[in-house]
Amino acid sequence: MSLASWFRWNEPPNRISQRSPTEMVVETLMMELSWQTKQAEKQQRERENEYRKIKTGVDYGWLVSYPKQSYDISPGERLQLEDMCSKIHPSYCGPVILRFRQLITEYEPEVQEVSRLFRSVLQEAAEKIKEEEEAKKLARQWNTKNKTSLSLTTFKSRSRISPFISDIKTISEDVERGTQPTRRIWSMPEFRNAK
Repeated sequence: MSLASWFRWNEPPNRISQRSPTEMVVETLMMELSWQTKQAEKQQRERENEYRKIKTGVDYGWLVSYPKQSYDISPGERLQLEDMCSKIHPSYCGPVILRFRQLITEYEPEVQEVSRLFRSVLQEAAEKIKEEEEAKKLARQWNTKNKTSLSLTTFKSRSRISPFISDIKTISEDVERGTQPTRRIWSMPEFRNAK
């Protein structure tokens, strides 16, 4: 028995993740939320240190040790956010993250406000997805209606009479010849001037 079989070095690595795209989207978006929360907390500490420096005139920043992460989202709110993340299509994951980062840099929120900002970005993306689905649905309905009406128009066009055939008399033809128009047997009534 070889030693390599014990350590499983010869097994091929798992190429494809066993997670679904929805799980990956939820995980990615929640990781982004936790990262932005940590960054907002760090910025808040830095602002507080600057304020203390200005107020006291002395820098005790080297003396203070901070916990790794003191703010955490409540479990109920986390579940709601995960549920909202699960409704985001994988193709929208990147744009949602970019929009969230843009709003974070724009507003520089406090730590408690980050999750609310994230929720607003998710709602905005969900509305956009819903609008696009409705537009696709209307386009599909329009296309099916057009296909049926297109088949009818092609049928009608096959049975249409060509106006350039010489057997059919038209008013313009009579005017060009300078002759009196013959009485028409068309669907429109004929109007003549009373002499």
